Amino acid sequence: MVRVHSTSPSRRPTNVTLPAELLEEAKSLDLNISQACEQGLKSAIASIRAEQWLAENRSFLEESRRYVEENGLPLADYRNF
Repeated sequence: MVRVHSTSPSRRPTNVTLPAELLEEAKSLDLNISQACEQGLKSAIASIRAEQWLAENRSFLEESRRYVEENGLPLADYRNF
C-alpha cells in the first residue's frame, strides 16, 4: 500500500533523527510523533524567545525595579487595597 501524505501549503514534511528506543516507545504508546515533535519544537522556541526577550529588556526591567524601590509604585496613593 502506498501512502500519500497530503500537506497544506503551511506545512512541510521533514526528516527527524531520533534515538531508536525513544521512537519504539512512542510507537508502542500510539503517540503521534509528528504532533509530539511539533509540540516540543513550539515549547523550545517559546523558551528561547522568552530568554531573548528577557536579555533584550533586562536593563529596562532593572531600571524599573530600581525606580519602584526608590520612589514606590506609581499611583500608589490611589490604590484601594
